[in-house]
Amino acid sequence: MQAKPPRAPVLAQLSDLDLRLLRVFITVADCGGMAAAELELAIGISSVSRHVKDLETRLGLVLCRRGRGGFALTPEGRQVYEEARRLFAAVDGFRGGIAQLHGRLAGPLAFALFEKTASNPDSRIPQALARFSALAPDVELQLHIAGIHEIERGVLDGSYALGVIPEHRLSQSLAYDDLFGERMQLYCGPGHPLWDDPRPTLDWTDVRSLPFVGLGYHSPNLAFAHQARLSRSASGDDQEAVALLLLSGRYVGFLPDHYAADFVRQGRLRALAPGRLVYDCRFVAIRRPNPEAGRSAALLRECLLQAHGLDHRDRDRLST
Repeated sequence: MQAKPPRAPVLAQLSDLDLRLLRVFITVADCGGMAAAELELAIGISSVSRHVKDLETRLGLVLCRRGRGGFALTPEGRQVYEEARRLFAAVDGFRGGIAQLHGRLAGPLAFALFEKTASNPDSRIPQALARFSALAPDVELQLHIAGIHEIERGVLDGSYALGVIPEHRLSQSLAYDDLFGERMQLYCGPGHPLWDDPRPTLDWTDVRSLPFVGLGYHSPNLAFAHQARLSRSASGDDQEAVALLLLSGRYVGFLPDHYAADFVRQGRLRALAPGRLVYDCRFVAIRRPNPEAGRSAALLRECLLQAHGLDHRDRDRLST
């Protein structure tokens, strides 16, 4: 077992060295280990390991476990990772704010999206990004694909200036702008008992007892499955995981119709009672109303609203 480094006193101040070590640690955590971080950082794995060890010594904490059992953050490492992300988000925000004081939009801007929006014909996010890039060419747009809760948490703690997620519950700490919709259709894969059942009149009672796979966290998917009393037998962390389980032929489950379209054309998935065993959800842009984000974030929000045909009467729908 790796020995725990001696506990150091709380850092009185952060040096440039500490910031460099924290950036290395964030990269190691994001990459899931030293070997992958070696390529990302363009330094040898021994140097990566030494930097992490030096940070552990500086903080007096064990940040990660590495060895034959693989790489994993300790609880302390996870907290340091989250705090470091917030720290660098604040630094980036400061840099962008100073640039704005000089009358120009510059610096990084972190924007997070829920998965599988690119194939949705109702999503005008690419057009919004094109307009934003033309209006703010000096802003480094950092686009992240993440889960609902990670996006909400990131917007609240300042890691993301804006996020786009399926609307599933309202928080008084966030502000919301309705953007576009998505249809979720129930599917099954080859070999499933309903694969050869063409009945367009299938209803919820016909599928209620069948093994169901859905997203395993609070979302419209989870809420509707509970409402329809479907029998959850498996769960996935994202839509790709749900699709893989559906392709096994053992489950029924929901996917966005635009995402599933290629699988259907290939004969690998089948919609059950198309247009009948469905639910609809809305996608919203979320932001933290207090403190307000900077001018770059405000411009990106404006581009999102304009791209989706919204005017001032549609805006500033705060949660209640």
